[in-house]
Amino acid sequence: MTAAAQFSPNESRFNGSYTANPVMFKNSPFLFVLCVLLIPVGIGILFLLFWRLQCAATKLTVSEGVIYLERGLLSKSRTEIDCDSVRTVRVDQSFMNRIFGVGKIAVFTAGDEPELVVDGLPDPNSIRDVIKGNKDGI
Repeated sequence: MTAAAQFSPNESRFNGSYTANPVMFKNSPFLFVLCVLLIPVGIGILFLLFWRLQCAATKLTVSEGVIYLERGLLSKSRTEIDCDSVRTVRVDQSFMNRIFGVGKIAVFTAGDEPELVVDGLPDPNSIRDVIKGNKDGI
């Protein structure tokens, strides 16, 4: 399987770069099924729409030694971290997250609190590898 076949259209990885948005179904399959079942009641479609907008409003990009986390649709919040200042990248995955290949990324620079935390990202171990590769200058 090639590297291009491992990633969906909303993510890309090339030359040590990575861009991804959180995913819906893989992150919380039971909640997704519940929302689909609630569509005939009318509330399910609202939950799915709100959830989709939250996923579309969050974007993590690792490129050229810098990590960007962008949040928001109308008003934007952008966090930028230099890969050289990254001390630790923590990947948290539950059993279901491991089955579906998603997880939570926490990036630590200094101190005990993470600088950024993003939940529901596809293939979080490759994100950690890209961050570490950019830090090491690979």
